[in-house]
Formats: sequence, C-alpha cells, structure tokens
Amino acid sequence: MRQRLWVLALIGLLTMTGCTAGGTASGTTPGAAPLRPGPDWPTYHGDGTRAGFVPGGPDPNAPAVAWQARLDGAVYASPLVVGGLVVAATEGGSLYGLDARTGAVRWRTHLADPVPGGALPCGNIDPLGITGTPAEDPATGQVFAVTARAGIEHVLFGVDLASGHIRSQRVVDAPGSEPATQLQRAALLLTGGRVYIAYGGNDGDCGRYLGRVVGAPTDGLGPLVGFAVPTPREGGIWAPSGPTALPGGDLLVATGNGDATGAVWDHSDSVLRLSPQLQLVDGFAPTQWAQENSVDADLGSTGPVLLPGGTRVVTAGKGGGIYLLDTAALGGVGGQRAQAAGCESYGGGAATPGPGGTAVAYLPCMTGLLQLTVGPGDRLAPGWQASDQITGSPVVVGTTVWSVQQDGTLYALDTADGHTRATVQVGEATRFATPAVSGNGLFVPTTAGVTAVSIAP
Repeated sequence: MRQRLWVLALIGLLTMTGCTAGGTASGTTPGAAPLRPGPDWPTYHGDGTRAGFVPGGPDPNAPAVAWQARLDGAVYASPLVVGGLVVAATEGGSLYGLDARTGAVRWRTHLADPVPGGALPCGNIDPLGITGTPAEDPATGQVFAVTARAGIEHVLFGVDLASGHIRSQRVVDAPGSEPATQLQRAALLLTGGRVYIAYGGNDGDCGRYLGRVVGAPTDGLGPLVGFAVPTPREGGIWAPSGPTALPGGDLLVATGNGDATGAVWDHSDSVLRLSPQLQLVDGFAPTQWAQENSVDADLGSTGPVLLPGGTRVVTAGKGGGIYLLDTAALGGVGGQRAQAAGCESYGGGAATPGPGGTAVAYLPCMTGLLQLTVGPGDRLAPGWQASDQITGSPVVVGTTVWSVQQDGTLYALDTADGHTRATVQVGEATRFATPAVSGNGLFVPTTAGVTAVSIAP
C-alpha cells in the first residue's frame, strides 16, 4: 500500500512539472528575470484589429530565455496567453495549456493525428496538423482551433480552457470544396458569436481550390456561413494574420493571385470587405492586379494592417506595392488613398498611434522590416528600415519592435530609429512566426515548441 501511494505521488509530481506525454519543459533559466504574466493575448496579435501593440509595456532590460517547452510537433501558430496559461497548437495535432511562469504542461489535448505530407497532392508542411492560430472565447471559456485530419477534412474543435477537455467539434469544410487542396494557415477570428476560418491553398497551388471564409457559431449550433472568392481558381486567403475585424462587425481579408489575367476583375489579388454573414461588401485591387496574377505576386501574402481609429488600413504583398485604403470605401481597382513601393511582404504587420494624430505601421518586408508613418491626412511616408536579416512578423511592446527570424534570433528594435536594442536566441522558427505578449514575457513559437523570453525584471 505504501509503495502504491508513493507511485501515485510521483505521477502527480511529474504531471505538475510538465513531464506529461507529448511535452516537456526545461524549467526556468538561471539568470533570467521571473515571468509575470499580464493582460491576456487571446488571438493573433492580441485582438481582432491584428495591431500587435502593447502600450506602456516594458522595454528590454537584460532580456533572456526564461523557459523552453518541447512539444509534439512544430508550432506554426502564434501562442495565446489567457489567465496565466499559454495555449500552443502543434503540427502534431495537439493543443497544450502551459503554465506561463514555468512552461509546465497543465494539460495536453490531442485533437487528431496529423496528415502525412505524402497524403496531400502538394504542400510543404509535413506532417500537417494545426497551422492557423487559434482564438479564445471569453464568453464560453473555450479556445477554438482547426486541425486537418485523415480523410482529409478540417475540423473545428472547442476546447475547455481550464481543463483541456473537448466540448465541441464539427467539420468546417465548405460545400463543394476540395479539402485536400485547401490549407488552413490563416489565424482564426472570433467576433459576434462566430469563429471565422479562412482557407488558401497548399504550397504548389495544386487542384481547383478557391480562397474561402467559413463562419461557425461559437455555441456549436446552427448553420455555417461561407464566402468563396469569385474567381475560377485560387485567390487563396492565406496570410497568417487571418481576417481583420472592423468596427461594426465587418471583416477584411486579403486574397492571393487568381486564374484571371484579363480585363474583368475577379476579386483575386485584392483586399475585400465582408459582412458578418460573409457577403461581399466592397473591395480594392491594384491597377496591375491581372499582371500580378500572371506572376504569382499575391497581394494576400500579408494581412491588412488596421490603423488606430479603424478608418484606414495599410496593405502590402508579394508585388512590392504598399497601399493606404479607406475602410469605408476601399475604392475598387486603383482606389487607394496613397501608395508607396519597395516592400515585398509576407506575414502580419503591426500598428501604433503616432505623434500629432498620425499612425505608424510596421511591415515584414523581405528587404527588412519597414516603418511607415500615415498622416496627417492620407499621407504615406516610409521611415526607417531594418537590415534584410530582420523580416519576421513584428509586435510592438512599449517603444520596442520585436521580430523573430527563422534562424532563431529574436530582435528588439527601437521604434524611434530601428537600431537593435537586444537579441535573444530562442530556437529555430518557421517563416511566419510571431510572438505573443503578456506582462514582461514574450512567448515565441518554434519548430520544437514554445520559448518564453523575459523582457525585463
């Protein structure tokens, strides 16, 4: 009897310290400042605007790795931070709840076995599990995530945030779609009692897929709503930042190149405004949209960056153009309010208020992370640009821009002039990785799991 009690106690201790099946935590790092979780980070870049900005947050003071958690697959999605819990989604098909202070595994829920890359007609994620960033619903205490599973189909799971128990699940592939040709890379958006799920295509653009958005009620009841880009093929909605929420409930999405290369605009290579019921309300495309289609130069490689106030948006893509749009009147073909050049962009941007009523945007350009000032009025002025080694999707904390690179270097840049304030090695990351922020901690997705960085004491 005494031996059995000792074994049960040991099992409990292992669970508390994160040594559960499918995940391990290295524990706190000597010399790193203790992590103090702060406000929640419940979705990609903090909220539905995708601004990625924490005003008044700490600037770097001896930043260092606080802990690292090895999970059952690569983490492409941005982590979430809710109530001191870090939620991480893996390509192994699992959701994890990690203690934000220590990295210990509080719970792990395996949603589905991942799909082997060889089972797909094309693509470069192998195996394929959960790629799009999940979203937390404070009204129901759930986190929603979409995973691919054998079949092949995409399933939306609602998972209890406190326990990790699955509370709901439903297939969220649109009628008439070819799920094996659709990749769910875009972050989920939760607003107005629905979870919005955007789809693009796999790397290689195989099959007759269409860019789509599906909306599912958070209560698990009622019909799905859906939108498909009105192009014969492609037009993927794949930017990792996902749909952007506008004041009043409408959504903005960016679309990739489509098949059309003629005179009739098919709403590919565009920024589109959709109603909560996913009806097309408005749209914008560059004047050269057809030419960009012909050379695979998606405008939709970066999600729209909504500026403070919600009336203007900055967008950029593979073609190198930067466009300032009016959210109330996107303007159709060539309807931008202002434009600039020189930013082939991939991922998700960030935005902050600027001096004198201006706004500042930060775009992940291949030539280096770029600062832009918008205003007064509809003036668009490029500012400083980082070196071409710094291209990762940024977040802004206080007066510091943070950007993680594929080689595992996390950079801290001064918002004033872009000079490097600090660097931290966090472990190899995926191309579109972006951190989550809470308190004095950054939580970075890596190919091995999650690395937590204490910014300052």
